[in-house]
Amino acid sequence: MADSIDHHELRELSPMHDMHVDQLRELAGKVRVQQVPAGKTLFRAGDSVKHHMYVLDGAVKLLEGKEERTTVKPGTELARQPLAHHNPRRYTAHTAATSRILLVDSDLLDLMLTWDQTGAFEVNELSGEADQGSEAGGDWMTRILRTRAFHRIPPANIQAMFMRMEPHAASAGDVIVRQGDPGDYFYIIARGKCTVSRTNPANKQEIKLATLRDGDSFGEEALVAETTRNATVTMATDGELMRLSKEDFQTLLNEPLLNEVSQQEAEEMVAKGARWLDVRLPAEFRNGHFDGAINLPLYLLRLKADELDPDVPYIACCDTGRRSSAAAFLLNERGFDVSLLKGGIKDE
Repeated sequence: MADSIDHHELRELSPMHDMHVDQLRELAGKVRVQQVPAGKTLFRAGDSVKHHMYVLDGAVKLLEGKEERTTVKPGTELARQPLAHHNPRRYTAHTAATSRILLVDSDLLDLMLTWDQTGAFEVNELSGEADQGSEAGGDWMTRILRTRAFHRIPPANIQAMFMRMEPHAASAGDVIVRQGDPGDYFYIIARGKCTVSRTNPANKQEIKLATLRDGDSFGEEALVAETTRNATVTMATDGELMRLSKEDFQTLLNEPLLNEVSQQEAEEMVAKGARWLDVRLPAEFRNGHFDGAINLPLYLLRLKADELDPDVPYIACCDTGRRSSAAAFLLNERGFDVSLLKGGIKDE
């Protein structure tokens, strides 16, 4: 039996309690709540983590082998934390009673935490400029942050991309990119609709492939692959596009700003004087961290970067590498020597 949850309930859970309300509302529409009968196994020791799980009602026992370690019940501090959240799982979890279990896709949550602490902050900074040229203001930025095209781009580079984008007004019928032409810009629709079509070289018949709307993006394939446009995009309505030049697009993808290191390499650097810089939220940090690590959450980085020692090398880390890549980008821009732990923190 499925159930639902609202953003007020999400606000009570870690690490969602620090997210902006708009992000929480969106997340609430993407989570699952399940009624699980007593005696069911939620996960086993050694399983990979795919979801953050929370006990909303009922009770869940955590077992180490056959020995019970604890029982998680609603209303406790343990219930506010994701259930035995280590990767791989250290414990086996069984429902001790009929339980209401919240499942949040871990990868989605990590993306939203990253955007919440980088994208949303920068959208507010940039919205004044965007308002001058678009009725939609900065809204298009928040809409595109989770589009598939942007998932292929390192999150750390998105701030710089926003800063370098330029508005381009367009009228219904304008051809924005034409099949066969060389690539010149990457586009995001701030306002309006576009149609995507392709011509079959054999019979010159034009086939409509898709309709794109506010927040959709196009044009990156030709820039990444260094090929010609594989389709034509035409304005279906009046509107406004935001575009990034080929040179900026390629530079932001290829700039060697992020020095990834393995955990072994990182440990060798720490032995020589480098410091771990954990950019997760305090509740995540308290749940486990590297010895000697400094906890500076990503959302505080701009405010407290001056507290870091510019003469000390740092290794930024988080669960997956997304937030730490953003931190490494921002700090390297400010002149710090920051490497990135490849793949994020792994439990041994």
